[in-house]
Amino acid sequence: MKRYEQPQVEMQIAPLIDVCFLLLFFYILTSKPTPPEGGLGISLPGTVSQAESINFPDEQRVEILETGAIVLNDECVAPPESKELPKLRRILVRYREGAEANKERPMITLAPADGARHQRIIDVLSVCANAGISQISFAGGEAPTP
Repeated sequence: MKRYEQPQVEMQIAPLIDVCFLLLFFYILTSKPTPPEGGLGISLPGTVSQAESINFPDEQRVEILETGAIVLNDECVAPPESKELPKLRRILVRYREGAEANKERPMITLAPADGARHQRIIDVLSVCANAGISQISFAGGEAPTP
């Protein structure tokens, strides 16, 4: 019996590597890289510096009446029964943000009436602290009654 010799099949690796490099170059040259997020020209909302400064009130005057009502710059912002004082807090937060944007320090002058309860004064001081205002001074004398 005669044996047939089968030819050895060899796989050449050099052409395979050449094809891989050609595909790699093709994908590199035809791909479009995405720009990084920092390169996108997006302007976010925020405070804008101004060329001229705005006439901003130096301080806000908060009066605490004997009845417990709170008056801010001659406008009643809290009735005597209100404990949380949301309107006063909103106004003081806006005042602080405006003062900081104008590069000034927000200041509050408290003018409690002689017969005002101490708890009401503490309520107003807490609202000032929550609004981020730390420059608070007390005015002497009696606050006018409406």
